[in-house]
Amino acid sequence: MIKITWDHGFNRVYKKKVKNDQKVKEQTLVKLLTVSLDTGESEVIALSIETGADLILLDDSEAREIARLYGFKITGTLGILLKAKKDGKINSLKTILMQLKETGFWIDDDLQYRLLHEAGE
Repeated sequence: MIKITWDHGFNRVYKKKVKNDQKVKEQTLVKLLTVSLDTGESEVIALSIETGADLILLDDSEAREIARLYGFKITGTLGILLKAKKDGKINSLKTILMQLKETGFWIDDDLQYRLLHEAGE
């Protein structure tokens, strides 16, 4: 699995055999999506459609809703962190969540409770 990243935040496209820094060919879709979304999120969705991505990482709720309309499987930063905790790649999910919140990353208190419970913390 190779990840393609943009400088617009945490948005990533995961797809087998996709070249790094691949550009969106069909800019019309990007322009259409930017009516509702930021450029980075629009590019992620458009490139995912073009490449047939199997998983998209998006944190913005509006971007996630639109990606679901296209039938994509979606996860976010918190889903990746939970998986990392379950796989033993990080010791404390709670510590990382606190650090994220200090940077201005918003996490609903109920969601944080559920994540920590599922992580066994």
